[in-house]
Amino acid sequence: MGKEAAARPGPPARPLDTAQRDHTAALGTRPVGRLLWSTSAHTTMSVATYGIYALTNAWFVSRGAGPDALVAVNVVAPVLLILGAVSTTVGVGGASMVSRSLGAGNARQAARAAGNTFLVYWTTAITITVLGLLLLDPLLTLLGARGDIRDHAHAYALIMLAGAITATGFSSLVRAEGRLRFSTLLWTLPALCQIVLDPLLIFGLGWGVRGAAVGTVGGQAVSMAMSLWFFFLQRDRPYRVTLADLRPHGPTLRELVAVGAPSFLAGLGNTLIMFIANNRLAAFGDPVALGAYATSVRVTTFVLMPQTGIAQGMQPLIGYNVGRGLTARAERTRVLALRATMLYGVAACLVLLAAADALAAAFTNDPSAAETTAEVMRLIALGYPFAGVTALLATYFQARGRARPSFVISVGSILAVHIPLLLTLSLLGTPWLWGSFPAAALLSAAAAMLILRRARVPGPAAPP
Repeated sequence: MGKEAAARPGPPARPLDTAQRDHTAALGTRPVGRLLWSTSAHTTMSVATYGIYALTNAWFVSRGAGPDALVAVNVVAPVLLILGAVSTTVGVGGASMVSRSLGAGNARQAARAAGNTFLVYWTTAITITVLGLLLLDPLLTLLGARGDIRDHAHAYALIMLAGAITATGFSSLVRAEGRLRFSTLLWTLPALCQIVLDPLLIFGLGWGVRGAAVGTVGGQAVSMAMSLWFFFLQRDRPYRVTLADLRPHGPTLRELVAVGAPSFLAGLGNTLIMFIANNRLAAFGDPVALGAYATSVRVTTFVLMPQTGIAQGMQPLIGYNVGRGLTARAERTRVLALRATMLYGVAACLVLLAAADALAAAFTNDPSAAETTAEVMRLIALGYPFAGVTALLATYFQARGRARPSFVISVGSILAVHIPLLLTLSLLGTPWLWGSFPAAALLSAAAAMLILRRARVPGPAAPP
């Protein structure tokens, strides 16, 4: 569990046709720089499309249902982030196993890893739906939903929890075998559906925040249907998931959870950060600051999508090449990805410092609220150059099947850096609360680089 060795031996894979060989073998043969650019471009396009949806969704909600509705969506976000953390956990763990198994030529183990990934996510999603609906009112109280915001939050959370099982299309498993175009479609088509449904339901039918939730679940259902067809029905692939692969397999489940756990805990930590920030701002009694934070979270999520795309694009390259024993290619991929994410962070910071006023004005007609939102955006943007480093290095170790350093980077940056800074600095007032975000990004990146230097990573190896 968590080792970089090839997957356990199994029955020989059936012969692949030319197209299949091209998709998978390219991960270990094409020039690293060109290949990383290609995979990162596809993943960035995918997450950026969804980021555009997140921004347009925020605009539709704020304009069609009012600023209280947008705050309500942000208040409910921690619950949805838990579900996203589960999706990321099994997706990252499953993708690492699939890419390393395919690199080692073990299609049987790849199919079983994918099947167990589906099993864990579906079981967890159903559990969250049942518990969330039964405990919705006390949950909203815990999240700090009060007054008119509570009514909006209840309506939104009810629909989102009911549709929890549709919340992922397992695009990471698709990328793990080199199918970048279909992985991109799993993001872009659902997001486009959501962008079309939102104005129709919010403005056209007057459903308000309920329309935003129905539009989101509708788009997610499209992604789910596409993934079911891809994994269970399409024949032109290295493997297909069968009912036998959905049976729990102890060693596979243990490695899947061990490798993916840092992503889950990081997602849980980010949920806790949002929860703490929202509650501290609510305690200050400043609704303008709450709205500014809600808007800034959406903008930051969108602006930093390329950093997410670089990390996701790096994963199948490292996993496949580690499985093949080509560790020199894996290390080269990590170096190029780290340079790219930091350079992009600098560029994004400079752009947002200049464009914050215009972006803030697009979300509100209140000059005072727009001024506060622009200020918050600029302060958070100071951490952009370092924001992608922690996630990228955690993904790097996960792709290699090394759970421990990934765990230390992911969880340590939140528990030892971000949350203590947020709790401490927020005692000094709202401006200091905003300052905790760039400070945490800088300190977390420095700690992650130190862990990378001290971790024992095997040197270059000749291909088998």
